[in-house]
Amino acid sequence: MITVGVSLKMYFSHARTLTWAAAVGDLARRHPAVRSGAVEVFVVPTFPALVPVREVLGDAPVLLGAQDLSWADAGPYTGEVSGAELREIGVDLVEIGHAERRSLFHETDDDVARKVHAAYRNHLRPLVCVGEVTRSSAPDATAVVTAQLDRAVATAAAAGQVGPLTVAYEPVWAIGAPAPAPDDHIVDVLAGVEEHLAARPGLAGSRVVYGGSAGPGLLTRGEGRIRGLFLGRSAHDPAAVATVLDEAAALG
Repeated sequence: MITVGVSLKMYFSHARTLTWAAAVGDLARRHPAVRSGAVEVFVVPTFPALVPVREVLGDAPVLLGAQDLSWADAGPYTGEVSGAELREIGVDLVEIGHAERRSLFHETDDDVARKVHAAYRNHLRPLVCVGEVTRSSAPDATAVVTAQLDRAVATAAAAGQVGPLTVAYEPVWAIGAPAPAPDDHIVDVLAGVEEHLAARPGLAGSRVVYGGSAGPGLLTRGEGRIRGLFLGRSAHDPAAVATVLDEAAALG
């Protein structure tokens, strides 16, 4: 299976979000690779858009993701959103540990680990973002991001509550850049992360995707060695999403 996800971050108005989601939902309903289950699609809008996007998607084969969650399930935490409520409104997965959350909001490894545990506790699939800050060799990058991943699941693992997750490899130096990381670097790091996950108890069935200025053309260049993309601004036009789905379908 190839996974294709899109985070809208905070780029769209509410109205544009719903228009975009309707277009992507219609695309997913019609696309044979999505309908057959060969390609998995998820979308990650803002918090206020989660319920209306779920309604707009309707029966479309598209998973709904949230951009963050609280480490707590309830309590006096003004401005936070719990995993319990996200699950209640129909969210399937939740993005955790994005580089922007770390740099702009000072989230630590401990914060990320507590949020991953909260996701598992509430039957949400964690979408854990990992990535090295400075450009390095693929082996060095793999060592950095697998260590990040181990720290992210540590709290949940200690509680015996780990399960399949999705890892988004997003080298920080490539986020928002004109082009993604070099293709060979992406392929080698993704393979290293997949191997690491396969050796971790409880994480069988996890998926690894590439973010960091990902866009149309990357899956094709990867020749089947890249099994998923986490798209950002390149997917603001639904036509670009269609192109990526076509590429995924061609790879089988």
